[in-house]
Amino acid sequence: MVTQDVKLTEMLPKKMRMELEKKIRSVEHPRELVVDVMQAIQSEIGYLSDDGVKLTAQLLGMHPMEVEELSTFYNYIYREPVGRHVIHICDSLMCQIDGYPSLKNYLCRKLDIELGQTTSDGKITLLPACCLGYCDRAPAMLVDGKVHGNLTFEKLDQVIETLKDDA
Repeated sequence: MVTQDVKLTEMLPKKMRMELEKKIRSVEHPRELVVDVMQAIQSEIGYLSDDGVKLTAQLLGMHPMEVEELSTFYNYIYREPVGRHVIHICDSLMCQIDGYPSLKNYLCRKLDIELGQTTSDGKITLLPACCLGYCDRAPAMLVDGKVHGNLTFEKLDQVIETLKDDA
């Protein structure tokens, strides 16, 4: 059973909590909303913390280990803090053929980080993605949920400048 240290009112705004609870009550099998609940908590605090896992389990009547197992399965659920902006650079075969290695190296140099790391200012996290489904526009990357294809060094520069300028 979940410990009582996870208080809904402390972790989520009242409106979000009420919307989640309403959505959960509206389905026959609340567990089917586990990804939605994890994403909602992540959108509020930036990642799915240990308390977020417990809260998800509490809301859905699941064991925290079940939520933990699912959270580590999905690439877009972050179990550790990430930057304000997250770049997923596709490393699929098509992207590999069309320039991924040099673009990844360029991004790493430009951001002064390696894959899996966040810039020192906390703004940008760079992560690999196994496929974005943009093979016809490879190489590609996903930035804050928006796909960018036919990448060049110039396009990377434009995207990075936009992210760095974000206040």
